[in-house]
Amino acid sequence: MLALKFLWAPDPVAISLGSISIYYYSLMFVIAFAGGLYLMKYMYKKEGVSVTHLDPLLLYMVVGTLLGARLGEVFFYNWGYFQNNLLEIILPFKISEEGWKFVGFRGLASHGAVIGITTALYLYMRKFKYASLLWLLDRIAITVALGGIFIRIGNFFNSEIVGKYTGSNFGVVFKNNGETLPRHPVQLYESLGYFIVFIILFMVYKNTQKSKQEGFLLGLFFALLFGVRFLAEFVKESQGGFGEQLGYLSTGQWLSIPLILLGIGLVVFSARKKG
Repeated sequence: MLALKFLWAPDPVAISLGSISIYYYSLMFVIAFAGGLYLMKYMYKKEGVSVTHLDPLLLYMVVGTLLGARLGEVFFYNWGYFQNNLLEIILPFKISEEGWKFVGFRGLASHGAVIGITTALYLYMRKFKYASLLWLLDRIAITVALGGIFIRIGNFFNSEIVGKYTGSNFGVVFKNNGETLPRHPVQLYESLGYFIVFIILFMVYKNTQKSKQEGFLLGLFFALLFGVRFLAEFVKESQGGFGEQLGYLSTGQWLSIPLILLGIGLVVFSARKKG
């Protein structure tokens, strides 16, 4: 049998400028937001909406994404730790008896990001009333699917959110974690899945009338993207959280189920509303 075992031991630092280091994970976030901004400019111009609205939109998106993702990690996955280390919720340092160590905000949860983004866009549309909230969320959904591709690649460079051991000669050996056995490269599975979701959403937006049915693209996004997430969790190591107490499914799967159902509901709602 052909061995497909790959040794993975990258330097997580992409660029070093003296004492300043730019990590691949941070770089992937920059690419995700830049790609999303470019895509939004395309859609706004296509639909005759002023691109001057995009600068404040980007600010709301960045704050909503990072704050929501961080709080999602804290409350969905790791409250047992953070309840005794409250300062680490808002500071990029790990505090111990030995002192302070800069670690950045590596604990981010996508389900929390959904809540953060939705809240931020609700506040944004209360101030900039040029369209409905659902209209904006439909288009933001496409950019979020695009961003998810790069975020998971960043996780792969960080050797984090790893898959389960494959029990065969197939998989990735995460040498930076001190391992010798191959695991499922679940970060790349998810990245590929999100790429497919992005292509579907963009093609539906560009080539059909469904984009005029408010809520359809958002519903399709929830159903497909969190469907990918639900399936990927079967070969992903547990990230902790309340799912371990409930059993059967992981925390990520329990959190994905209501979003998948919400997505199906939005698709049905938008179709009936159109009719």
